[in-house]
Amino acid sequence: MEEKIVTRRDFIRLAGGTAMAAALGTGMLGETHAEPTARVVLIRNVEVLAQPEKMQEILQSMLDEAVKTLLGTNDPMEAWRRLVKSSDVVGVKSNEWGKLPTPKALEGAIKRRLLDVGVAEENMDIADREVLNNPIFQKATALVNVRPLRTHHWAGVGTCLKNYIQFVPDRPSYHPEACAALGQIWTLPIVQGKTRLNILCALTPQFYGRGANFFDTRYVWPYKGLIVGTDPVAVDAIGAHLLQVKRIAFFGEDRALDVTPSHIIVAETKYHLGVSDLNRIQLIKLGWREEVLI
Repeated sequence: MEEKIVTRRDFIRLAGGTAMAAALGTGMLGETHAEPTARVVLIRNVEVLAQPEKMQEILQSMLDEAVKTLLGTNDPMEAWRRLVKSSDVVGVKSNEWGKLPTPKALEGAIKRRLLDVGVAEENMDIADREVLNNPIFQKATALVNVRPLRTHHWAGVGTCLKNYIQFVPDRPSYHPEACAALGQIWTLPIVQGKTRLNILCALTPQFYGRGANFFDTRYVWPYKGLIVGTDPVAVDAIGAHLLQVKRIAFFGEDRALDVTPSHIIVAETKYHLGVSDLNRIQLIKLGWREEVLI
């Protein structure tokens, strides 16, 4: 099936009758406001999945380009030093869901740059489900949030906001109302104000699914991208937008998920964690542009 780039105006028109459009009408698809705004970088590389032995090298280059563009510097190391100090204790919150985990090569690229800025190896760790009992995360002064982009049974989408659910012991209590309270986790002392960078791994996103722990290779595609920003709400809004546009391109309609990812809106309107309105997000696209979709 031939796919085309769907503009934001096209997206609003195509999704106009869907539950998502209704739920996000004043958020991700809302009217333009003067403030606040956010910047998100989408970078893609056509070769990133071609040679596994070179994946970390390519991801390193992609991540460096994204970070320096995000922060408006000419030197990637200068950008990383703005994000993290050598004196920081850094937890890299990854995601180890077996069917679509954060690639080890991406974790390795992040670790390489943390070491390069001077963070001691004993003052950093990469973890997921054990973060509450991890000494590095317990005393962390900085966090890097990285996970794959996919649909999710309880939250609609599994993105950066959802990735912090491992920081609470009673995770099922956050499932009601399409995980509307996920933003509250970001106000807890263990994470509040510590996240320096959010990275959605869109190398092979899953754009459709129904039911808990759903995975089907028919709904995974080689997008070969990373979505990067300091604002988790804006990063998630772009990620959710990409998955919805892909569903429209694939099915010819926005096929419904188990729930609408309205927690992204709530993260802005109730918890003030960032920008969910696509009209107020500056999306900078770098690299490979074929079938970029957004």
